[in-house]
This record gives sequence, structure tokens and C-alpha cells, in this order.
Amino acid sequence: MILDLCGGEPSEIVVTGQAPADPAAFAFDPARVASLTGLSLDDDRIAEILTRLGFEVARGAPWTVTPPSWRRDVEGPADLVEEVARIEGYGALPSTPLPDLGAPSKGVLNPRQARVRLARRALAAMGYAEAVTWSFTKQSTAALFGGGDDALRVENPIAADLDCMRPSALPNLIQAAARNAARGHADAALFEIGPIYLDDSPTGQRTVVAGLIAPRAARHWGTAPEDTLFGLKGDLMALLEALGAPVASLQLAQGQNRDWWHPGRSARLQLGPKNVMVEFGALHPRVLKALDADAPMLAFEIVLDAVPEPRGAKSKARGAANLANLMPLTRDFAFVVEDAKAVGDLVRAVAGADKALIAGVSVFAVYRGAGVPEGMKSVALEVSIQPVEATLTEAEIEALSAKVVAAAQKLGATLRG
Repeated sequence: MILDLCGGEPSEIVVTGQAPADPAAFAFDPARVASLTGLSLDDDRIAEILTRLGFEVARGAPWTVTPPSWRRDVEGPADLVEEVARIEGYGALPSTPLPDLGAPSKGVLNPRQARVRLARRALAAMGYAEAVTWSFTKQSTAALFGGGDDALRVENPIAADLDCMRPSALPNLIQAAARNAARGHADAALFEIGPIYLDDSPTGQRTVVAGLIAPRAARHWGTAPEDTLFGLKGDLMALLEALGAPVASLQLAQGQNRDWWHPGRSARLQLGPKNVMVEFGALHPRVLKALDADAPMLAFEIVLDAVPEPRGAKSKARGAANLANLMPLTRDFAFVVEDAKAVGDLVRAVAGADKALIAGVSVFAVYRGAGVPEGMKSVALEVSIQPVEATLTEAEIEALSAKVVAAAQKLGATLRG
């Protein structure tokens, strides 16, 4: 075109380099189409598709196929199978169900791992955010929580302030909440599930479930919100219920927590004095000040290894629904009891007066003042009664009420006149 339109004389043709080699031929078994795709095509149809695409097909045993020069992406039999399936149509591929492998797997999680997953989901559903922190802390910080022994120091720490194995998960959560507050997010609810280290023996490691609340509610003209400590306790009891702990048998002990807890706003839950499962309450202002955190902060720490597994056969199947066909009724009682007596002990005693009929006991008022002796308090309880076989008569209700009063009297409580 240049010579025709522009004129001139062409120079000599100079060839440099080497022309690319044509694609190499390779062996192909047409049975691979059926084995890789499930398509049932005869050999003639396979050869027709490949030939129309520019492949040279030499039939034999096996076939020898040479790709065209412009198909340098074809390198083996699998590429030819793909070309055949593409032209025949992916809609022609057969639908084959997976083979039956028998009963599904029951899972590979051990009981502790299953409880960890259950606790994580339960706390997340309550609105807590999970924190993943180091298993180390500063030795001086560990000393605030009963640790800091030289045997638990790390010889080659990754940072100067991470030189000791942590004796509790609380210091890391406190520091995480303080960092959030310093960045404008003061109202925090965090939890962590992980190990703590009490000593350097093989049995010194424990798995704990720790939660922390830093209540910083916005100012509002309405009434004061509910005490956060009771909200924390409610979350804790719901979590223990989910883990299958014997909540009804737990003992509430006050004034026995370790010194990083607030002495007047903390308690522990235990199954006897030797099996302390939980410590919860407000953290001591002295500890918070040492960690540069603003009070108040409330927390709980569950020793997962101390929580007994629920009795009975392990099954994921739900039991039969036990729905009552009779209307429940309630009765209110007001008992005068020593001010130092835990209300929870009174609730458990009343609930155990008749386990067949009493469905629940709740506290709706606590009064101190005129009409109540000094050093005493009045606790008002609502007892929910659920008939089972027949509607209760007035005499049966009176007999049940007498059982409730008798159970309360065993704790030193008297019916308020």
C-alpha cells in the first residue's frame, strides 16, 4: 500500500530473532471428556468440535491433537475437555448428587471448647464486644492482681511492658477500656476468653471468661438509670445459665474477694469455700488509678475450669415442651430480715419451699426506715405459683403460704405485720 500510494523503493527484508514455535502436539484420550465433565459424547462429536476450533486431530490409540498457532493457551488434555464442554454447552452438564456418607459428624470440639464458643456467642448477644489481648502484662501490673512472680517473667519479652504472664484477664480489659475512653469512646462493654497463669506448674494455667463494663451514660433529664452492678450481675447469671452451671446451688459470698475488688461492691459465687467459680463487682479505685483508668469500672471473671459440666446425657435435641394448661397465680410476701443478710439467700429458701408448685420468686421492693427496726430491712417478694394437676383451692394456697413463711423463718426472717 505504501508503494502504490506513496511510491518509493523498498529496502531489503531483514529477519531478526526466531519465529515462535508452533504449539506441540500431545496425546489425548476422548474418554477424559466423560470422566472430567460427565458429558456422554461420542468420538465423532468430540473430533468435530475440536476440528472446527482449528485443532488437528489424528485418531489413534490414543489420539494425537495439535493446537493451532493462535491457541497457545492449550497445553494438555484438560484444556481440550474444557473446550468441548464450552462448545457443547455447560447446560448439558449432568447434575449428580453427592454420595451418601452416612450420619453427619458429631463434631470434634471437646466440652471446654464447646463452652468457650457458647460463652462467646452469649456475651456477643448481650452487647459485649470481644477483645483479643496479649497473655502477657507488665510485672508491676501483674502484682496488682496477685501475680508478678519471678517464675512467670518472660526472659525475652516482645516489649518492655509485656514481661510477665498475666494472672488475670482484667488488667488487659481495663487498659483496653481506658484506651477507648482516651479516644472518645468511654462507654465500653468488653469481654475476653483466654488463659491466665497462676504459677509455672503444668496445672497453673486456667481458662477464664472475663467481662468488663465502663458505664459512661450520657447525661439526661430523666430519672437515674438502673444500677450498673445489678445489670452486670444479671448478665453474669444469664451466662452461667447458658453454660449449664448449677445456678440454683451457687453460694453468694460477700467481703471475701481479693484486694483488687471494691470491698463494698463486690462478691463471689462459689460451690463451697474450695470451689470459687466467679468474682464480680466494682474494681477498686486504687487499681484503676494505677492503670490510668477512670472509675467506675465493673467486671466479672469466671474460671471456666471450675464450672462443673451439667449432668445427664449429652444431646443437642430439645426435650419435650412442658407447657402448663392452668393459669398461674402470684402471692406477695414482705419479710423483715437482718440488713447484712443477702437477699439471694432468702429468695433461694422461699423457692425451695415447694419446688413442684413455686415457679419463680422475684424481689420487687427493699425498704429501710420507719416501721422497720434498726439494723433490719424489709424485703418484698413476689412468688409465682403454677398449678400442675388442678386449680388450687384456698386451703391449698394457705398451706403453700405457710411453707413459704416457714422456709423464710429458718433464715431468721419474719413476716412483716
